[in-house]
Amino acid sequence: MFAVMKTGGKQYKVQSGDTLRVEKLAADAGEKVQFNEILMLGGDKVVVGAPLVEGAAVQAEVVDQIKGDKVIHFVKRRRKHSSKRTKGHRQQLTLLKITEILESGADKSGVKAAIGAGSVSGVAVAAAAPKAEKAEKKAAPRKAAKAEAPAAGGDDLKQLSGVGPALEKKLHDSGVTTFAQIAAWTADDIAAMDEKLSFKGRIEREGWVDQAKALVG
Repeated sequence: MFAVMKTGGKQYKVQSGDTLRVEKLAADAGEKVQFNEILMLGGDKVVVGAPLVEGAAVQAEVVDQIKGDKVIHFVKRRRKHSSKRTKGHRQQLTLLKITEILESGADKSGVKAAIGAGSVSGVAVAAAAPKAEKAEKKAAPRKAAKAEAPAAGGDDLKQLSGVGPALEKKLHDSGVTTFAQIAAWTADDIAAMDEKLSFKGRIEREGWVDQAKALVG
């Protein structure tokens, strides 16, 4: 049996026993994680999701946190005062070993959802949440639900210098919705996000991390 799963904005075709590298996950070596965004299951019968296969999941063991091959970026600006810059970057990755493919019952497995170190996938978290938690949310008072709404909606990232609706949408699509996430970025996180979204050094140039820290504090 095989599965096509989605993580870090990419799709992977996997089967039990495979090892693969994905964008860095918030997990330690030896931990077991579960991917809940399953697009397809294959075997005796092929099941295609719409867009996801309900109840399906892929479980994996974290082997190690590693770095990818070094990539050299060369940027040359043609302006009145031309400049050029060479910068190296090594993507932070997580090495996994696929242990099991679940056709159903993902919400009852008890294994924590695989979540990116720099972002949170709402779909992945929702799919991994036990039904008991859903029942508790329904039973909660309306006032409590209203209080949680602003946190779920995230912060107004347009308060950051140089961020308009288009850039804010790019950040949201990558799972970045709060100032706290940006304030916690390391140099490697900044380089990875800069490359992923083609920001061309905007994060450091505009000082987003310092601005986010000020807004959070």
